[in-house]
Amino acid sequence: MSKDRKLIKIATAGSVDDGKSTLIGRLLYDTHSLTTDKLEAIERNSRQKGYDYLDFSLATDGLVAEREQGITIDVAHIYFSTDKTNFIIADTPGHVEYTRNMVTGASTSQVAIILIDARKGVIEQTKRHFFISNLLRLGHVVVAINKMDLVDYDEATYLQIKEDFEVLVEKSNFRTEQITFIPISALKGENIAAKSELMPWYVGNTLLDHLEVLEPTDLFESSIARFPVQFVIRPKTEAFHDFRGFSGKLYGGNLKVGEKVTILPSFTESTIKSIHFFDQEIEEATPDSSIVISLADEVNVSRGDMLVRSEQIPQSAKQIRATICQVNHRPLRVGNKYTLQHGVNRVMAKVESIESLVHTDFSGDEPTEQLKLNDIGKVNFKLSKAIHYDPYSENKSNGSFILIDEGSYDTVSVGFIE
Repeated sequence: MSKDRKLIKIATAGSVDDGKSTLIGRLLYDTHSLTTDKLEAIERNSRQKGYDYLDFSLATDGLVAEREQGITIDVAHIYFSTDKTNFIIADTPGHVEYTRNMVTGASTSQVAIILIDARKGVIEQTKRHFFISNLLRLGHVVVAINKMDLVDYDEATYLQIKEDFEVLVEKSNFRTEQITFIPISALKGENIAAKSELMPWYVGNTLLDHLEVLEPTDLFESSIARFPVQFVIRPKTEAFHDFRGFSGKLYGGNLKVGEKVTILPSFTESTIKSIHFFDQEIEEATPDSSIVISLADEVNVSRGDMLVRSEQIPQSAKQIRATICQVNHRPLRVGNKYTLQHGVNRVMAKVESIESLVHTDFSGDEPTEQLKLNDIGKVNFKLSKAIHYDPYSENKSNGSFILIDEGSYDTVSVGFIE
């Protein structure tokens, strides 16, 4: 595989029966990414069900319950590629009770594909999924208006749905996102990999062409560099007898050899002596690179510390306000105590107050005394010690956390610091 190939991470979203699994199956089929035995199984199962077409949803619905009910329940990560690009798709559920699955599936994605059934138009789940893409700061959203074959490929239907969706965009507080509308039929393969002759009024790219022209550098989070240390490297070999490096993944921005950095939480300063990427020594590291950094001074650095540019110190506080998505059946209430994991650091956290339950249809919020499974709300926390953070809107990795139940060790909530 060429090292010059791009990698694009995509999250699909849409209401039940909007055709997410069929769309992904069609993409796999059109890019020749289905194995022979998988394709034969799809053909066989389609015949057994009496279909006169290939049921591509069988390519992705892996759980028995999913196949029986014809719905997506779990998050599946699917891989396919073209000549130029590798893709990873997080196929997330459409049901409202699986909102938490969409949040987790979309949290590592760069692009969201929101499907809309052309017969139904913009519905509650459409609003919820667009709200979550806003919450997670996904900078590129493709609105795929599906099942155009069931509305006779009518341009007026497409334009009305586009207009309704643009009303949501106006309510969004994330103004830098790019929205692209594409009319498709996943079942028939119209505007997926080949231009549809049945919709000559549409002059844009096919879905696959559009995804291929996206550049990862345009989709990466662009912000201030943050380097949380995951491990201290001490080879103690003859060739690297005195080497001491710090490994981790770089987020937000670049770091260069010779730059002055501050180690948090000690606030000790040093200079980057070298940067290693696998077996190469490089002068500059880019965001999302897994690297090893060595420093010019013998300073104390351990797992959980963070290296930042000395002139770009993050905020530090023992009290934070965050947007929370509840992912556990146990409600979050005032006074509850949890372990808050921020990066690789863990601190004790107490729920000081719950400001509101947020409505995911952009209609505002309301007071509440608890957050239940799949609820999204505004919460204030008091921490046992200060954390060094950025607002999620400025740095995703350093502005997010999870809450862990102290007794069961279950993940209770995911949070986005404001």
